[in-house]
Amino acid sequence: VQLVESGGGSVQAGGSLRLSCAASGRTLSRYSMGWFRQAPGKEREFVGSVSWSGGSTYYADSVKGRFTISRDNAKNTVYLQMNMLKPEDTAVYYCAAWSGTYYSIRRDEYDYWGQGTQVTVSS
Repeated sequence: VQLVESGGGSVQAGGSLRLSCAASGRTLSRYSMGWFRQAPGKEREFVGSVSWSGGSTYYADSVKGRFTISRDNAKNTVYLQMNMLKPEDTAVYYCAAWSGTYYSIRRDEYDYWGQGTQVTVSS
């Protein structure tokens, strides 16, 4: 599975962005998906995950209530809607896929990763 993120950019605090993760090579409906982020000098951290069917989601406490993951298996695409952005959300955002049917917060369970897209939030 090849994953390509898009939609990153620069926004002021309080603004919104929607990231997309498009897959090729295999159908995304076979995979549960996750979003992670990595800020300069920090480890890559979990943001949120969605089950293969889209019926279950889980979010890190730091983004809960502000970020929403959705998926369109027909378009082979997963989305991360980010609202009420804060400067501490600044990072490179990665989507990832794993073959389990449920969501996962474990970075080591993901088999495929995109190249990342930069999100910068200014105060």
